[in-house]
Amino acid sequence: MKPGLLVVVSGPAGVGKGSIVQKMMTLSDCVMLSVSATSRAPRPNENEGKSYFFKTREQFEDMIKNNQLIEWVEYCGNYYGTPRDFVESEIAKGHVVILEIEVEGALNVRKLFPECILCFILPPTYEELEQRLRGRGTEDEQSIQRRLRRAKDEFQYIDRYDYIILNDTVDAAAQRFMNIIESEQMRTCRNPEIIETFKNIKE
Repeated sequence: MKPGLLVVVSGPAGVGKGSIVQKMMTLSDCVMLSVSATSRAPRPNENEGKSYFFKTREQFEDMIKNNQLIEWVEYCGNYYGTPRDFVESEIAKGHVVILEIEVEGALNVRKLFPECILCFILPPTYEELEQRLRGRGTEDEQSIQRRLRRAKDEFQYIDRYDYIILNDTVDAAAQRFMNIIESEQMRTCRNPEIIETFKNIKE
């Protein structure tokens, strides 16, 4: 069994993070998106353990106090966070757990999980990112400008990541991402049992 990994993905809004991760999950049964916990009520189409782990506000605050979350935020009056037990158990099964979060959260996760892999998704050009945001047709000009300013801020953190992945097309970007994962899984530091097996071959 290949070793499990925690892979943290960041990148500006509109760069295609979600599409790339969804494509990767069709390429490998071992790749899975982390399931977050939240204190908000479930919506009609959401399922426990698949969409979110739904908690009361009190339960979520207990998770914070007991260090049961890798990272968490409070947004619009509700908590959102990544349960530590879920991530660690899936990694132990040999799964590649992908955590899609913003840059500050990614760097905090690195402190808790030094062995995690940080990947930053980039558009071919800044101008292409702007075109993609406008092409979605879901936001007004003020929102687009705010996202573009945020993107410039996020770009300042790129050199804190292990890899950059160019998203010129979703298929190509997903394959590049899979190549990174497969290379990381074969690093010698992640395969001590295989190494010992070959080192201890008897004459």
